[in-house]
Amino acid sequence: MNITLVGMPGSGKTSIGQEVARTLEYNFVDIDQLIRQKAGCTLQDIIDTKGDQALVLLEEKIVLGLPIGDGIVISPGGSIVYSEKAMNFLKEKSIIIFLHTPLSKVKQQIDNQESRGIVGLKGRSLEQLFAERFPLFQKYADMSINIGDKDTVSSVAGKVVEAIRYVPEK
Repeated sequence: MNITLVGMPGSGKTSIGQEVARTLEYNFVDIDQLIRQKAGCTLQDIIDTKGDQALVLLEEKIVLGLPIGDGIVISPGGSIVYSEKAMNFLKEKSIIIFLHTPLSKVKQQIDNQESRGIVGLKGRSLEQLFAERFPLFQKYADMSINIGDKDTVSSVAGKVVEAIRYVPEK
């Protein structure tokens, strides 16, 4: 079984994914890290020089090229939901879990909006992106994990591990 964690920037996909992978003894794949390695620059540099769509397409290409075996936790960027091809691939190869994080917590986690490399933020607010992406996360998710203000990385990882116990293998 493979697990893909989706959610807004600042929802904890990477840190929670690493904890889930450690707990389950799975491999962990951070798509943002792979993008930075392949491009040789930051996500924000890609957006600033080539535009949002270039980052979305690069993310799609990297996801579609993943060698998916078994026992992987995947953490894509929050903009992955803009690629139907990538999301369908991930849905076929993994259980997609939406880390449903309240906007207030997302805002607390993101102190560097201008340099974080968030697709769609130019000319729009984080609130507008949240409203735009939320139905897409719901559309593709096999399940959602609600993250409360007092939840920790460890507690959310525990919720993920508990939730997948009842999911049949794909």
